[in-house]
Parts: sequence; structure tokens; C-alpha cells
Amino acid sequence: MSLMGVRNQPFSIRSLATAPVWLAIVATAALFAASAPARAQGAVKSVHGDWQIRCDTPAGAQAEQCALIQSVVAEDRSNAGLTVIILKTADQKSKLMRVVAPLGVLLPSGLGLKLDDKDVGRAGFVRCLPNGCVAEVVMEDALLNQLKTAKTATFIIFETPEEGIGFPLSLKGIGEGYDKLP
Repeated sequence: MSLMGVRNQPFSIRSLATAPVWLAIVATAALFAASAPARAQGAVKSVHGDWQIRCDTPAGAQAEQCALIQSVVAEDRSNAGLTVIILKTADQKSKLMRVVAPLGVLLPSGLGLKLDDKDVGRAGFVRCLPNGCVAEVVMEDALLNQLKTAKTATFIIFETPEEGIGFPLSLKGIGEGYDKLP
């Protein structure tokens, strides 16, 4: 599976240094970074197709934070899971997507995204946590609209430069769920 030559827009990363509110957002999103549904934190507030809205109040925060979440396990590898987390920033000015991939992923290859088998781009991994490695992107309206109209997303991770593992993810309910996010 090759993603070489794929444009990186609108699937792009924002530097942590560019947004003062970013650290609070990252801390909040960490609450939603479990690699399996049973370990996902926060109370399920609603279900939209194959997506859940989960909410929790982070330590030190005054307000509850909510995210749209879906977790999947690779069909051929029951020990490899992936969690996709979509949330709005507290100021409602940005949309973030955080993807938690299994440990052992080849970091330089990044995370690939296909929508309905069409290459969208790649995002780099920004850190690894005890439960997986994280790619974070600021979603532009174009990517959000693509997610809302596509049927399936495939997130691609690499364990070796030659071996990509695709995680198909249903997009059923993503538009409705996103619109219901506080």
C-alpha cells in the first residue's frame, strides 16, 4: 500500500506552540484516548450511527468536555485497535481529530487516511502514550465535509515501511454526531 505523493491537505498538523489554548485541549482530549471501547473514559451521552458522544470533566476544568468517538479493532489482528476522537475547541473556533494507534507503529511513516478508497493525505504522529501513539490534526471544513459525505474511512498505519495496516471505520452518523457536539 503506497501513499507516496499524497497531498497533505486538508489533513494537516498544527504546532502546539501556535495555540495558547491548545495545551488545555490536548489535556482534555487525553481523557478520550483509550484504545478500546471498554477502556474509553467519559460517560456516553448519545449514540449517532457508529459514533458515540462521550463527555467528562477534566481535572482542574470548570466545564465538561465532549468528543465524538469510535474505536475499531483490525479484523486480522485482535490485538491492534484504533480510536478516532473528534472534538471542538472550547472557543468553538477549531475542530480537532485525534487518532490513537497501537504501540509499535512506525512513527516516520505517519498515519494515512483514505475516504471511500480515495487518498486524502497523511498526518505525523506527535507523541506516544502508554495506550498508543497519537496523531493530531486540525480539521478544515473541507475535510469535515468529506467525512460527512463519505461512507467509509480507512486509517492506515505502518509496522514496517512496506507493511501498511488499514483500519476501516464506518462514517455512519458522523455528521449528525458532530453537529450535536456541544
